[in-house]
Amino acid sequence: MNHPFTYMLFKLKLVQPSKDTILDWMNSGAIYKLEYALKHGNYNTRQFAAEALEHVGRPSSIPTLLHAMNDKIQNVSIAALNALEALGCNDDLVISITRKRFNWVKEIRDKEEQRNIKKDKKHNIYRWKRASKQSFDRVKEQLKKPMR
Repeated sequence: MNHPFTYMLFKLKLVQPSKDTILDWMNSGAIYKLEYALKHGNYNTRQFAAEALEHVGRPSSIPTLLHAMNDKIQNVSIAALNALEALGCNDDLVISITRKRFNWVKEIRDKEEQRNIKKDKKHNIYRWKRASKQSFDRVKEQLKKPMR
């Protein structure tokens, strides 16, 4: 597909740009298109856009990459972090990137630990003693009684 029309269709939310389109935007230096793709694309588009911004290497895209650093999709966030590291910003940014990566490792370990705890947990409520079972038995007994 023709790349200028792809951007217009992407702005209208009709299509998502392909990897080739994003590479073409990267080669032509269309930073505004890449930043728009990083903000409004699906997860694949956002990841490719962050990687393209890393290769372009313009400091004007740092605010967009900082926003993408906290993306819910981890691959997008990692691509944004790599782009920020490649841009080589100030020390505060490097510290926040390192902190973010350590937080990810900690979250992954905590989730694994919680999963293991839930797997090994023994439940005190047995099937035959559940409240729903007791109420069902009570209704069953009441239905056995003759109606007046």
